[in-house]
Amino acid sequence: MADHRVPSRPVPKSPVNFDTLGNSTSNKEPFRLRYSPAVCLFAVTVALAADTPDPAAVKRGKEKFVASCGFCHGNDGTGSRAPDLVRSPLLSHDKAGETIGPVIRNGMPDDGMPAFPLTDAQLSDVAVFLHSQALAALRSNRVPGDYPVEKLRTGNAAAGKAYFEGVGGCTKCHSVSGDLASIGRKYAPIMLQNRILYPAGAKVSVTVTLPSGEKLEGALVNKDEFTVALRDPGGWYHSYALKNVKAEVHDPLEAHRAMLYKYTDQDVHNLFTYLESIK
Repeated sequence: MADHRVPSRPVPKSPVNFDTLGNSTSNKEPFRLRYSPAVCLFAVTVALAADTPDPAAVKRGKEKFVASCGFCHGNDGTGSRAPDLVRSPLLSHDKAGETIGPVIRNGMPDDGMPAFPLTDAQLSDVAVFLHSQALAALRSNRVPGDYPVEKLRTGNAAAGKAYFEGVGGCTKCHSVSGDLASIGRKYAPIMLQNRILYPAGAKVSVTVTLPSGEKLEGALVNKDEFTVALRDPGGWYHSYALKNVKAEVHDPLEAHRAMLYKYTDQDVHNLFTYLESIK
């Protein structure tokens, strides 16, 4: 079980340690990953210009990805013998390659993925390529912000109010005279509908219990069927194999996510029409 710790900002004189925990008999040498100045610069560049990835880096990353990963994940990263990476939680939670990098370098032997000893620069390029693919997919599905409200307001406001106050359970957390006051004026219609279905902004946290009983809490960075990763209050990044720990996720929007499987189309239309009328 590996505790992958990465500081929230570059620390040039202190390499990042990948320590083996919970296995006192292990005689493996700790894996050390050094983030070079080039990688740190890359992180800043992505933060400042996330919507305009460097075309040269995208090209280099695609060439390296196709050569090393394309056979299993598809040349465009959307999956083949192995999962789709473009729409994966691994990529959506990645920031400047800090989540993708360790997986590529270390591999996932238990799942048949070999390790690829890429350089820092190559990992950065691959991360840029995958993020550019995700951005392209997002843009291809974009709906204009000025989409006519008449085409969205197809429900019944009274039925929407009844759903809001009744079976929808919305009043457990929301109030049209409180947090949702004048909600119909705060957002463009298409954005309001999007926020009803896919609310954002709440921070998801996780508590990880190690075999020793020690508990670590922090912001959830990633959780899939194999690993869980968090960033503790001190800014350190930790990653664990789920088979070795217990992970309890605390998601303030869990009720909203559960509703995605319960809404009918008419429920959504009615709820939107009601909330859009609250000016």
